Amino acid sequence: MIGVGDMVLIEPLSEDTFIENLRKRFEHNEIYTYIGSVVISMNPYKSLPIYTAEKVEEYRNRNFYELSPHIYALADEAYRSLRDQDKDQCILITGESGAGKTEASKFVMSYVAAVCGKGQEVNKVKEQLLQSNPVLEAFGNAKTVRNDNSSRFGKYMDIEFDFKGDPLGGVISNYLLEKSRVVKQPRGERNFHIFYQLLSGASDDTLKKLKLDRDFSKYNYLSLDSATVNGLDDAACFRTVRNAMQIVGFMEDEVQSVLELVAAVLKLGNLEFKPESRCNGFDESRIKDKNDLKEMCELLGIEQSVLERAFSFRTVEAKMEKVSTTLNVAQAQTKSRKKVMGVLDIYGFEIFEDNSFEQFIINYCNEKLQQIFIELTLREEQEEYIREGIEWTNIEYFNNAIICDLIENNKNGILAMLDEECLRPGTVTDETFLDKLNTVCAEHQHFESRQSKNSKFLTDHSLPHNCFRIQHYAGKVLYRVEGFVDKNNDLLYRDLSQAMYKANHSLIKILFPEGNPAKVNLKRPLTAGFQFRASVGTLMKNLLTKNPNYIRCIKPNDKKAAHIFTDSLVCHQVRYLGLMENVRVRRAGYAFRQAYEPCLERYKMLCKQTWPHWKGPAREGVEVLLKNLQVAAEEFAYGRSKIFIRNPRTLFFLEEKRRQCLEDLATLIQKIYRGWKCRTHFLLLKKSQVVVAAWYRRFAQQKKYQNIRSSALVVQSYIRGWKARKLLRELKHKKRCEEAVTTISAYWHGTQVRREYRKFFRANAGKKIYDFTIQRIMQKYFMGLKKTMPSMSPVDKSWPARPYGFLDGMHQELRRIFHLWRCKKYRSQFTEEKKATYEEKLAASELFKDKKALYPSSVGQPFKGDYVEITKNPKYQKLNSLVEDKVLLADVVSKINRANGKGAPRIFLLTKKSLVLADQKTGQVKASVPLLDLSSVSVSTQSDGFFALKLKEGSTSAAKGDFLLSSDRLIEIITKLHRIGAASAERNQINIDISDEFLVQFKQDKVCVKFIPGTPKNGNGVACKRKNNRLLEVSVPSP
Repeated sequence: MIGVGDMVLIEPLSEDTFIENLRKRFEHNEIYTYIGSVVISMNPYKSLPIYTAEKVEEYRNRNFYELSPHIYALADEAYRSLRDQDKDQCILITGESGAGKTEASKFVMSYVAAVCGKGQEVNKVKEQLLQSNPVLEAFGNAKTVRNDNSSRFGKYMDIEFDFKGDPLGGVISNYLLEKSRVVKQPRGERNFHIFYQLLSGASDDTLKKLKLDRDFSKYNYLSLDSATVNGLDDAACFRTVRNAMQIVGFMEDEVQSVLELVAAVLKLGNLEFKPESRCNGFDESRIKDKNDLKEMCELLGIEQSVLERAFSFRTVEAKMEKVSTTLNVAQAQTKSRKKVMGVLDIYGFEIFEDNSFEQFIINYCNEKLQQIFIELTLREEQEEYIREGIEWTNIEYFNNAIICDLIENNKNGILAMLDEECLRPGTVTDETFLDKLNTVCAEHQHFESRQSKNSKFLTDHSLPHNCFRIQHYAGKVLYRVEGFVDKNNDLLYRDLSQAMYKANHSLIKILFPEGNPAKVNLKRPLTAGFQFRASVGTLMKNLLTKNPNYIRCIKPNDKKAAHIFTDSLVCHQVRYLGLMENVRVRRAGYAFRQAYEPCLERYKMLCKQTWPHWKGPAREGVEVLLKNLQVAAEEFAYGRSKIFIRNPRTLFFLEEKRRQCLEDLATLIQKIYRGWKCRTHFLLLKKSQVVVAAWYRRFAQQKKYQNIRSSALVVQSYIRGWKARKLLRELKHKKRCEEAVTTISAYWHGTQVRREYRKFFRANAGKKIYDFTIQRIMQKYFMGLKKTMPSMSPVDKSWPARPYGFLDGMHQELRRIFHLWRCKKYRSQFTEEKKATYEEKLAASELFKDKKALYPSSVGQPFKGDYVEITKNPKYQKLNSLVEDKVLLADVVSKINRANGKGAPRIFLLTKKSLVLADQKTGQVKASVPLLDLSSVSVSTQSDGFFALKLKEGSTSAAKGDFLLSSDRLIEIITKLHRIGAASAERNQINIDISDEFLVQFKQDKVCVKFIPGTPKNGNGVACKRKNNRLLEVSVPSP
């Protein structure tokens, strides 16, 4: 080992040997050193290969002093104490800015994540805990002159574990984010990382949506002299942050909302205000260029006028009255019960050239942490030795409680006076606050001011008039009082809050709940100092409830460079961290102490007298235990309520013995359990075997019984069958005997009768024999006809052949009667609608069969009647309402023009009383003809669809002449017309004229329509052409 790994063992102990040991180990990359259980961590400013998975396994479940000093040893000790001893732990990482506190917290969390349990849910929780760091660093860390990744906020994470030591989740608390860094950064420093990462790593499409440009110089909030950091890839970091946000649980729309808010902040920095004078003499402010304001409003979903007014006006309320006042340019630009392991990574002690309110608060927090360290490691330990009656020589150390009291005292503390100034009516400035400090704190030995009554600082030119100086535990810090009052007030005008709450952006509403008009609170908000003091108090109470583990981080140099060790800087940190006093207390004290009851409870299995129960006092049990284990007397001491163990190796000895004993006890428990389990299993098998055997025997007996029963039934059936067959034979024999007797008797009686009456039959014998023969033939014919009857289908024309020629007439008559009968049977199955359809088809057959070539193609087509859905189509609703009777047929036909022979589409409606022709497009009625005025219908013999409706001369409808129409459903139309005429008693039946040449009356002229076979020029349809004034020639394609 390089140097001494534990400063408690260094000889001789002095400040020089302490620093030299740190230097020697630092030069050999040994950056970790112990002071008992405290770990000193030197920042190497470079990556070292000591954080690999192999190193994690090396330090896992190992005693603290067993291996060389490492941060993993402390993390493992804390985790095992949490898991095995059920003690809540906290790891306090302290040191000044740039000492490596953030990296140390990452190593602790990564080690705990690596050694705890596995499983899908556990791994998810571990990954979320680890990935929370990149997100928090992006929004809370920035480059400073002392640290390229300085935490500008305090972070305390409580990681919760279950009883097995698996993580369940975490709670992160943050303290005092340095908000002023957003609007202003000192020279050589830059804004928070997220601004640079977004502009460097976001895609062009994302930047376009956010209305941003990659050029840093276009944004006033981004310092240009330190925009880039050596060794830091902002683009890669942005991708890491996006991925980490998804793992932590951000939805994609939530990530977009956060980025829109970041973009809006950048746009906000570009707003500039110009002064304007009002007529009443007051000054007001206006925004110069409203382009950035417009883009900002689009990102946040705020009306531009609302946000502009919030930037330029402020509402003041007094006794139920509201007054809106304008803001001048200066005001408008104001700088706006589970197990728990806690990890504290908070900003380090800061001493800059220009220290303001932020540094004052940060250093106050570090004072409180130093006070806890002193309380728990120096003062509390020494007081406990005295309280327990242990021989002890008191060791002097500096107690910084006086400095904490100077800052946080409720009456005369600096924070209390700052709050008092902020709340005081009248003119309140930073100078009045400094005057108050000079009055109240002038005599305090740790407060210095040039304007105080203390004469020794009147000529101190290193102390400006507008500053005060505090002598902290880490050294003197000069604070510039400018901005203390404003930053402590941390006010946000209500107009701005309400404007932000009006935004359509969901995240903005959450960030500004005080802007809700329904929840207006007129109370003055708490000051930043008061809030931070309360938060620090809560943090200290939380830390005091847990077992502390310390990591003291030291910065080797101010240049942030590797291999440089500055003795004076390290010595200064060693002094103010109180490390020398810590070593002296550790060397003189005891490494471990525990109350007698839990000590006996933990180690009682190591001695037969104390195991399993000790009946006497706990102290006597511990004495018997240590005596039995033969522990040297100088290694421990008995206090009034606790046992004190000097050397950690003694504790490791006890833990090792306990581990071996627990293994033996576990083996014994396993042996007994396995024996019980085997016996239980055997008894269960035995019981199961008895049950199975009983069921099997039952099954076997049932099977045997069923076999015997089945066999008996078979024998019985055979016997019954034999008896039945025997009886049958006897009965058949008896029957044959009876039949034989009857037959013989019949023949005999017949012979006797024939002999007796032969003379009576000789005259009519031929006729009787003939009649008998005919009767037998007819009987045989009818019986055969019954067996060979054809099917009941009316179209079945089959009929059995006649056996004899003399039956021909009767045979045909029977065929006719049978056909009529089955037709009647077939018709009886028809519905009324079907009967009407077939009657129409029959009427069509009578009219056109073998008379018109179009008829065969219509036989297979059903007569639907309504082809245009006149009742359903909204287009023909008006037309349907004009027709009084029920529409029997509705179809589209072509009306032939006598002038050129071309057709025009018309709606053809047929009712019982009239027929109607209407325009197809508009539904307007063109002609309505009562059927009484219709005399006849003329059609051709060919396959065309032309037909002429001839009207009676002298009728009202005949004024315009006859109608020449064309339709593919000619057969159905004319059939329905004919049936309506036949069914009516009021009018004569309509004549149907079928001829290839007929006359049509058009007004005063008669025109001959002539049908000729041929092929039309245009396609395969029928063509009509006018030849002269008296002739229309229709060309019909040959079939």
